[in-house]
Amino acid sequence: MRSLTAKTVELGNTTGLLKFGLLNLLLCAFLSSGAVGQQNSGSGTPSLATIIEGMERAQADVHPQVAYQLIREYRLFGAKSSNSDSQVVAEVDFRPPSSKHYNIESRSGSSRGEQIVRRILDHEVEAATKPADTHTAAVNTDNYDFTYLGESMLDNQACYLLGLKPKRKDKDLISGQAWVDKHSLLVRHIEGEVAKTPSWWLKTVRVKLAFAYLEGTWLQTNMEAVADVRFVGPHTLTSRVLDYRGADVVASQMPLRSVSHLAERKH
Repeated sequence: MRSLTAKTVELGNTTGLLKFGLLNLLLCAFLSSGAVGQQNSGSGTPSLATIIEGMERAQADVHPQVAYQLIREYRLFGAKSSNSDSQVVAEVDFRPPSSKHYNIESRSGSSRGEQIVRRILDHEVEAATKPADTHTAAVNTDNYDFTYLGESMLDNQACYLLGLKPKRKDKDLISGQAWVDKHSLLVRHIEGEVAKTPSWWLKTVRVKLAFAYLEGTWLQTNMEAVADVRFVGPHTLTSRVLDYRGADVVASQMPLRSVSHLAERKH
């Protein structure tokens, strides 16, 4: 009887040890799978650090090396309006490495739309004069903390979906998400809320930015910004590229002018 009791106790102890060991094994497996989910998010997926490193390298490699000219259309929509209050068409010229200027080709509707577009383009001209490594809007580890959110399809292109958390309050940074092309590691789309609104009158500004190759040059192709204006309500500004013209057109049309003069020029 003692022998049977002893064996029962021994079996109970062994079962307890097995359960404890199995629990530890399951816990380790769970923790490991969680770590893999954060780092790899599935078999064959590179780590977040690898994606970010490749993305930063890809963006540096596609800095425009040739002159180009864009024809952009801007539309401003007021609160509760399905028709644009203002329409502006602008010509934007770029010469490498950092010369950019613009010209308003046409305008219609409210003058407020043109005022907003000029502010945007003035800022774009100013940003072009700065060295690439000092750009405050760049999607890199200097400006953002990243999280891996999974994979997503965008315009039939497989992308890594990354969370963007700005490292500081800056009107050029966006708190939201970025769609990074799995093959080129270029940012195809950004969506979210600006980290700091440029004016007290704007409660929030939500933006959508789209990027693509235009005849071999990687550029922003579309933009939508929805601003919640105090006491007035939401206003929407959109832009799209109507035409892209290559280096030969720019060379024949764009006069040689200093970047400093362009940055200081008052429109």
